[in-house]
Amino acid sequence: MIEYDGITFNGMISQRLMVILSEHDPNHKDITHELIPSRVTRSSFMSAVAECSAHAFMPKVAEFCDSKLLDKCAPSILNRGLFVPVAVIGKRLIVAIVNPWNALYEEYLTQRFPEYELDPIVTIAPEISRAIEKMATSSGPSKTELEAIDVEDLEDELHDFDVTKTYEEPIAHLVANIMGKAVKRRASDIHFKVEKESFYYTLRIDGDLKEKIEIPMKLKDRLDAYLLNLMHLPTEIRNTTPGISGRFTISYFNRPIDIRYERHRTYRGYHITMRLLDKGNISVTLGKGSLAFDEETLFELNRVMKVPAGIIVMSGPTGSGKSTTLNAILRELNRPEVNILTLENPVEDEIAGVTHCDLKNASEFKPMISSFMRSDPDIILMGEVRDYDSAELAIEAAVTGHKVLTTIHTPRASQIIERFEQLGIERWKIAQTLKAACAQRLIKMLCPYCKMEQAGLSSHDRRLYNLGEEWEETPIYQGSAEGCPECRMTGYVGRSAILEIIPITPKVSDQLSKGEISPYDLEVKVEKEGVLPNLRRSGLKFLKEGKTDLAALSKVIDMTYAGD
Repeated sequence: MIEYDGITFNGMISQRLMVILSEHDPNHKDITHELIPSRVTRSSFMSAVAECSAHAFMPKVAEFCDSKLLDKCAPSILNRGLFVPVAVIGKRLIVAIVNPWNALYEEYLTQRFPEYELDPIVTIAPEISRAIEKMATSSGPSKTELEAIDVEDLEDELHDFDVTKTYEEPIAHLVANIMGKAVKRRASDIHFKVEKESFYYTLRIDGDLKEKIEIPMKLKDRLDAYLLNLMHLPTEIRNTTPGISGRFTISYFNRPIDIRYERHRTYRGYHITMRLLDKGNISVTLGKGSLAFDEETLFELNRVMKVPAGIIVMSGPTGSGKSTTLNAILRELNRPEVNILTLENPVEDEIAGVTHCDLKNASEFKPMISSFMRSDPDIILMGEVRDYDSAELAIEAAVTGHKVLTTIHTPRASQIIERFEQLGIERWKIAQTLKAACAQRLIKMLCPYCKMEQAGLSSHDRRLYNLGEEWEETPIYQGSAEGCPECRMTGYVGRSAILEIIPITPKVSDQLSKGEISPYDLEVKVEKEGVLPNLRRSGLKFLKEGKTDLAALSKVIDMTYAGD
């Protein structure tokens, strides 16, 4: 059965869709159902769905939706059923749908609009979300309303926070609008910063901080207190605690989204960072979405997952998708006969059948992991190795026959071994328990609608990034500075992960223990063999295929390093 955009098509429909896709593109004839989401574009697939169900296909509908029709519908039901009323033509109501075999749109819209005959057309899932968000998300409070706020008043404690609701109190409306905008634009973080003469917020989208949006300076304390109230924290801790950590949940069209909150004092006031853990916007299936690794990488990942005991470490900077990949691996390993325990701060993705434990503070780590070891686990996920205690306990768990998955902050995969040593672990212990050292990055993908072709790379770029003469005439693409409506004028649409894997085989383990090979020597050896997944090689493959550009690639990978 084919699964696409969260919809599972039965065997008969899947078989028919494969026939249609193969007729449109012979290259689709031999791919399996599992590879459809990563190999077939959304427009091509939904066009096949339309043909299979004898409906018209219209990839763009959001711009044509009549807001008066949408006002009569519940956004949560439209989101759940993936349909939206578009327009009335005579006695017909045009309805955009994603799944023609789901009768919810008929049942719901027939009751709302009994005077019209429904005329469904097939569209792509993001257009449904765009239409609902465009019509249903309220605008923020006006500058006049913000300036009129009485900063002496304090908001009562809130238990639930719906960011799609219009609030009478301007501060609540402002915060709801900012968070609703962040979810809509698929932001990973929201930053609030107080500087000498300005107070503003900015969103991190696809790894980049976007434009600064000014907020009246006099509201900095008021907004600060409001966010603390959302977490049920007393506002007086602002003056007594240098760093404040917390979390709360917002509701976006009835979809719960966890917010991880971090605040620290600055010279002029404070800096707040809020990480959006939007499970509805996270792809956590290996081989699909942002984790659509190539066949070589998927094969090596599967090999790593077959290791019965030992440590698998994922490295990379903050926001590189390390935890997302580990959670995807957990989903693959999750079986009824396997006991999986996770220790995270916070829990980012809850998996059925897995026991998740949420650390409230650092002091809980050691007693919690000690308790884990007495809970008969087969697989343990530790959110991060950051000190001697966590590193030692990961080693101990691996030595006693457990499979341990964890993350660590290092620039390269080979430096994982050195990082463990810096934390106080002996080299031989690391060599005997570490089974795979992995490094991951998220690469921004070019917008297919506005990317621009260029003949090849200049001699300066080839020399700067250690690239051969063949790149002088290799056609590549770059992002458009102006962008287009499809990419929200950025030139890029989403990010995709690339992975580097260095397996620690018994032979390599012995060489590392005896000091016969250094971690760097091992990295160079793997690079020269050219068989295992490698960040630079995978990035250049994206560049050659026109999926990304050199600017996006060099931002997350040290392209000046050529492995020698």
